[in-house]
Amino acid sequence: MELTLLGTGAPAGLPRLDCPCAACAVSLGVDARAATAVLVDGTLLLDLTPGAAFAAARAGHSLGGVRQVLLSHPHDGPAVEVPAGLPQPGRVPDGRELALLTGHRVRAVAMDAPGTGYAVTGPDGQRMLYLPPGGAPAGLEEGAVPSYDMVLADVVGRPDALAKLRAVGAMGPATDVIAVHLDHDVAPGAELARRLAAVGARAVPDGTTLTVGVYEDVPDVPRRTLVLGGARSGKSVEAERRLEAFPDVLYVATGGSRNGDTEWASRVSTHRERRPGSWRTAETCDLVPLLAEDGPPLLIDCLSLWLTDAMDSVGAWDDTEWGDGGERKLRERVRELTAAVRATRRTLVAVSNEVGSGIVPATASGRRYRDELGRLNAAIAGECEHVLLVVAGQALALRG
Repeated sequence: MELTLLGTGAPAGLPRLDCPCAACAVSLGVDARAATAVLVDGTLLLDLTPGAAFAAARAGHSLGGVRQVLLSHPHDGPAVEVPAGLPQPGRVPDGRELALLTGHRVRAVAMDAPGTGYAVTGPDGQRMLYLPPGGAPAGLEEGAVPSYDMVLADVVGRPDALAKLRAVGAMGPATDVIAVHLDHDVAPGAELARRLAAVGARAVPDGTTLTVGVYEDVPDVPRRTLVLGGARSGKSVEAERRLEAFPDVLYVATGGSRNGDTEWASRVSTHRERRPGSWRTAETCDLVPLLAEDGPPLLIDCLSLWLTDAMDSVGAWDDTEWGDGGERKLRERVRELTAAVRATRRTLVAVSNEVGSGIVPATASGRRYRDELGRLNAAIAGECEHVLLVVAGQALALRG
């Protein structure tokens, strides 16, 4: 089954007309995207957009053989003119299946937002799922959904759509995930590619023809990632974003509840509201057993607070206790954690503060903490496939 992406952008296209934002300003050339429309084997058109016939011609195809035009979402603005010879566009009721004369079967998939998804099975049995902008599948049950060879979805706007598909086995490691309906939320080019690769997806230019079921270089999701950054740098947002497309994430909060601290409670509440509702939370600094267990992905936020707890437990703030074995005990705790990160089979995203580039602390205990955090970060980074430094909300790849 062959797909030609006549467009890969949001309904308003990219760049948006009259939008002065930085992403639109650099969305030029191969990064410019028309509204998403997909031509399947030259016979089925998913979403009719302005200029579809010209887009097909530029890609070396014609719409002359199209026998069915299906719309996935309500279109704003004036009605799109239907090119001569094309059938009138329509939408299929949720759950209903069409059998085309060409041997394709198309099933309408219910969504949790206005719109319809389409699961297309080719004559040779390849399966493709196309989702509308801003929508994720609704009512999925494990075992009741086939595994798809390719998924076209609004990965940036609705990463949880991938989480839902993964949760019921509709996506596997070899599923080719193509990001469509791309808008100006993320700068195009390297930043977009990095964001998508973190969740096992990729983007392609308008006009690209893809073959469903043929092996592609599907991005490998890194098993271990360390996200570093200063205060309010956006490191926690970056870490959370890397796991939004996965189900049943366990969020490990190492800071505790700090009863009576209203400012800390406000911080915790903000973090919780930002996380998907399907994620679970554990408040603990006992990380080694969690890393040793099998289970869903772990997001540890953060290692700097884990270190504070570890230094408290060995009396690191007292020079006498530090010299009488506290330093040795802390080193052993760090070695245990580092070994657990090395051995873990879980997907892991860990967050830590980067404090060694600022003002030298005025106290001996502050300098001790700074030094130990630097050692801890270096040790954990050595065991991670991906290491990121977040500065002013921008993630810089240090490794991977």
